[in-house]
Amino acid sequence: MLIGVAVLPAVILATSPGGGGPVFFDLVRRNGLFASLAAVALIQPFILPLGAGLLAGETIAGEASGGTLRYLLVRPVGRTRLVLSKYASVMALLAASVVLVLVVGMIAGGIAFGYGPLPTLSGTTLGPVSGGLRIAFAAAYVVAGVAGLAAIGVFFSTVTDSAPAATVATVAIVIFSQILDALSSLRVIHPYLLSHDWLAFADLFRSPVAWDGIRHGLIVFACYIALFLGIAVAIFRRKDVVS
Repeated sequence: MLIGVAVLPAVILATSPGGGGPVFFDLVRRNGLFASLAAVALIQPFILPLGAGLLAGETIAGEASGGTLRYLLVRPVGRTRLVLSKYASVMALLAASVVLVLVVGMIAGGIAFGYGPLPTLSGTTLGPVSGGLRIAFAAAYVVAGVAGLAAIGVFFSTVTDSAPAATVATVAIVIFSQILDALSSLRVIHPYLLSHDWLAFADLFRSPVAWDGIRHGLIVFACYIALFLGIAVAIFRRKDVVS
């Protein structure tokens, strides 16, 4: 599925005339490297959050529903270490998914449009080294954004023994966040929403780089991670595990 989404921008743009479109999409025709960023922009609103919800929801609740959680703790494994290890494994899989989409999108874009000087959204161009570093940082920023949602998923996974319930709650949170972010009447709370700065990585491809949105996004992501992962650890350390 991820591979299909990764090649989709290159295929659509190579077989359709004209210009315009969302951020990065029109630039793909000028440099195939942008196909990787266009693919990431496609998976970020729903596919990546859904993956985060599924993986994070299974961390603790999946073990509890399978009756293996208490055996993990008997080994013995510290409860804090277990939660953090589960979270780390979720993030490793999500990071691997983002890298896969970037690499496949980059290859597909190169085949369809070739490579050259990397244009920016400001009209200037970047060299291959500078452009590659910005693409790598954009990937890291996307992973940081979904890390906050994964922390919420782990939190839900510690308060229920149902993995599907934890997954649904996590995905509902991100959908609700995106709905609120689209309502201009609620602009006062937009800076505090997890999804508000998810696409701020586009500012890396301006000249000069617009750091304000990226910096704010990283701070918000870190707050969500610290808050919900901390609560998850605190709850699980006091939880009576019978499953």
